[in-house]
Amino acid sequence: MGHAHNSAPIQPPPPQVREALSDPLLRRIKQYSGRLATEAVHSMSDQLPYFSELDASQRAGVQLVVQTAVANFVEWTQDPDGSVRFTVQAFQVVPQDLTRRITLLQTVEMVRVAMEFFEKWLPLLARNDGQLRALTEAVLRYGREIGFAAAAIYATAAESRGAWDSRMEALVVDGVVRGDTGQQLLSRAAALNWASDAPATVIVGAPPPEQNVSVPVSIHNTARKYDRAALSVVQGHRLVAIVSGSIRTTDRFVADLMEHFAPGPVVIGPTTRDLGSAYSSAVEAIAGMDAVVGWPGAPRPSFSADLLPERALNGDRTAVRALIDTLVTPLADGSGTLTVTLDSYLQAGGSIESCARELYIHPNTVRYRLKKIAEITGRDPANPRDAYVLRVAATVGRLTQIGEETHT
Repeated sequence: MGHAHNSAPIQPPPPQVREALSDPLLRRIKQYSGRLATEAVHSMSDQLPYFSELDASQRAGVQLVVQTAVANFVEWTQDPDGSVRFTVQAFQVVPQDLTRRITLLQTVEMVRVAMEFFEKWLPLLARNDGQLRALTEAVLRYGREIGFAAAAIYATAAESRGAWDSRMEALVVDGVVRGDTGQQLLSRAAALNWASDAPATVIVGAPPPEQNVSVPVSIHNTARKYDRAALSVVQGHRLVAIVSGSIRTTDRFVADLMEHFAPGPVVIGPTTRDLGSAYSSAVEAIAGMDAVVGWPGAPRPSFSADLLPERALNGDRTAVRALIDTLVTPLADGSGTLTVTLDSYLQAGGSIESCARELYIHPNTVRYRLKKIAEITGRDPANPRDAYVLRVAATVGRLTQIGEETHT
């Protein structure tokens, strides 16, 4: 509320109303302004449940608004030419923490309660029927104008706060992508209502061109619907979103989230313990987006872990290490029989009989070993995609081993 400098002037009362409001009457109103404000605030406390939840300083701020409004009412009635530009000083002095606690709807309700109180009690200060009618009409006009002014102030404040939040959000997401882990990143995220201990998952895709400006707001609204927090920013051709909690592609939340991305690939990074460690999720999600074109049949969305072969072939050393650690090393038992069987089976085009003949073993032995491989790696050699992943893993494993031996 503190920065609306271009408020429109409130229209002055009609001449006949001003003539009926004598100087002694206006002095009485001004004299009673403090008491009227106090009683109006008591009336708010009785009628508005959320008012009692404000702390003492915030209630005092509201009382200041009301008292200033009463004083400005007197000035308004004394403006014969309409030249005094009413800039809603009462609303401009309210602390920022109060504007964050009280919504526009609640402010309008407070104005309504206060003006109803004034409509009831201000006319009692009148000395004759003419003053009574004039006061009643003036209060009604003034209350309407105050309501409009409050709405304009809140709209301006919300617009400014929205722009500030957008800039802050962009800084946080950019910081995660860069790998910033300092306290400044976390404090900025906290200002955007991100819980410090919330797990974080990074999602990367392309933004729909026609919605570049509104995408972050849409993502926020979707996340809020599922009791999650979200941070997002459009970075050129990339839309980067960070959502709280883990993600499963079968979640309804994910389906709704996909509507905010352009058609085409979307990659989900691994879930990290908190926002401070979300850099690793961002790195993998972005690497997945860079490599997903290598898998024409990739599902939408894809997990970055499902794109390890494409990422490895695209030069991602993290993916190479992951393939070796999760697929190559676990199969490298002492005898090497599982690795040899897998290589032979893949070389035979998935033919168990051909593999058995190549290794001089019974087909059932091949079947047993393939089952064992599937149990250890989570990849079934009989599945075309899994077979491809296992083949690439074996290849990069051999190349890495040769490279390490060369440098030793």
